[in-house]
Amino acid sequence: MIRLRQVALVANDLDAVVGELHEVLGLEVAFNDPGVAMFGLRNAVLPVGSQFIEVVSPTTEGTAAGRQLERLGGDGGYMVISHTDDQTPFRDRAAELGVRTAFEADDHGYEIWQLHPGDTGGSFLEIDFQPGGEDPSGPWMPAGPDWQRAVRTDVVGGITAVELAVPDPEMTAARWSEILGQPNFDNAEIRWSEGTGGLVAVDLAPTGDTGARTHRICGVDFRL
Repeated sequence: MIRLRQVALVANDLDAVVGELHEVLGLEVAFNDPGVAMFGLRNAVLPVGSQFIEVVSPTTEGTAAGRQLERLGGDGGYMVISHTDDQTPFRDRAAELGVRTAFEADDHGYEIWQLHPGDTGGSFLEIDFQPGGEDPSGPWMPAGPDWQRAVRTDVVGGITAVELAVPDPEMTAARWSEILGQPNFDNAEIRWSEGTGGLVAVDLAPTGDTGARTHRICGVDFRL
């Protein structure tokens, strides 16, 4: 079982993007993680039902997020973050494929495991373990201790798909399928297109009769 839990965006102006996510999608900030300061970042995490949109913004020079802004030429997508109840089979497959670890840490039982984008393609892919995370309404460390209070579902209720633009969609899709052991997440589709933007679109489940709409926020197309 592997579920899409969070997507991360990178922005020059974090507050402006958070304001737009609130105005357009009705989302509220659940948490600003002080721990990301060690990476030279500010962040905000906003629940989308029981999934999350994170926005990060560099506060110092030489950060990975800053390099992503430079590569993209502005705001855009950054990370695809998933949760599994057991990292072992994913770690075993990654080792067999020669996929490097970009970052890993154990934060009071929350196991962060970020794969090297040079080996995965597409974007940063993170496969984390959260004790109690099998309950979608349960704990999710990146969103803070009481994220449930910030849930607003007047406009959207969840993330149903991500789209990744890469130079060779077929090859990169196969690579992710090998790592994940399946072509999609259990709760969301992974779509591929030709390009260089990485995470370029996020599909959201509308909660009302809003009609099909696309909103471009932080350089990413949010599709209802």
